[in-house]
Amino acid sequence: MRQRLSLVIPAHDEAGTIAEVVEAARAVLRGDDEILVIDDGSVDDTAARAEATGVRVVRLRPNQGKGRALRRGIEEARHDVLLFIDADGQDDPAEIPLLLDALTSDVDMVIGSRFLGTLRDGSITASHRVGNVALTGLFNLLYRCRLTDTQAGFRVVRRRALDAPRLKAVRYEIETELTLHVLRRGGIVVEVPVARDRRPHGASGFATAYDGLRVLAKMVAGRLKPVR
Repeated sequence: MRQRLSLVIPAHDEAGTIAEVVEAARAVLRGDDEILVIDDGSVDDTAARAEATGVRVVRLRPNQGKGRALRRGIEEARHDVLLFIDADGQDDPAEIPLLLDALTSDVDMVIGSRFLGTLRDGSITASHRVGNVALTGLFNLLYRCRLTDTQAGFRVVRRRALDAPRLKAVRYEIETELTLHVLRRGGIVVEVPVARDRRPHGASGFATAYDGLRVLAKMVAGRLKPVR
């Protein structure tokens, strides 16, 4: 039997999808698993709609960025297996078992790869796709690995593989930081194919140039720092 897990869902202005994501995740998780929504300074009804599903909600004020939201979620999570999924409805919670099945005893992180799986129409812009491929290629060179989707938000990781107090990401560089932490500490990272759908509501807060440079800086800095 697998360990209990904590599902952490960072959310900023995702009132249109948060309840659906929570309920879809609940349908495939066990009753003793935890679902935790980190409401990152939303100005809509995200927090209220999440609370209406009965899950625990942590409210951050003001908006602090995805990195800080996920780090707070890691701090608040009660269990040692940490599952992350975005609140925008683009990842399918029904595929959570695919990630959990791949988290065997010798694996520390499983990434749901959009590029191994299915990118449905409208699920990613051309510029974001090119940027993802380029950043992942550089990450592979720096960390001597063969991943396909280092920026994916849909993933599961063992807490023991992270040096959580040393996580510093503020925005969308958090996925890069999580992955490099595991690899630099000798952990094993694998990927499974997942489907990625178009966003049904709202818009992404990812600023292509600004956040792309933050991701690049994080991966280079992570390679230069000594392992602890």
